[in-house]
Amino acid sequence: MGIRLNVIGIVVADMGASLAFYRRLGVEFAEGAEMAPHVDAELGGGVKLMLDTEETVRSFRPDWVAVPGAGRIGLACDCGDPGGVDAKFSELVEAGYRVELKPFDAFWGQRYATVLDPDGHGVDLYAASV
Repeated sequence: MGIRLNVIGIVVADMGASLAFYRRLGVEFAEGAEMAPHVDAELGGGVKLMLDTEETVRSFRPDWVAVPGAGRIGLACDCGDPGGVDAKFSELVEAGYRVELKPFDAFWGQRYATVLDPDGHGVDLYAASV
């Protein structure tokens, strides 16, 4: 499987307020999602919108700080398998792109890494752990 951009991720300060906003735009989230630290919704075409609280992000990036006025949107690419994460990460680093998170086996069951695009936007590389 080749790499596929399929996730738009947003870090939110208030899950309830964010869910209310995106529901008004027609995005369907599960009932009771207001209490969850992470939620996702299918947007069609295999693309998901994922919302994570600031606390969720800090659970795996303790030094993360919300910057007032800065964007909090990230992109994520399914790399097919854990080896695909490592291979794409290596390819991007060798091409000179900056590293935000080196590949690691995340507690939520994925091989995960983050590189930065030329403007500093985070792009996550992920695959289900085997």
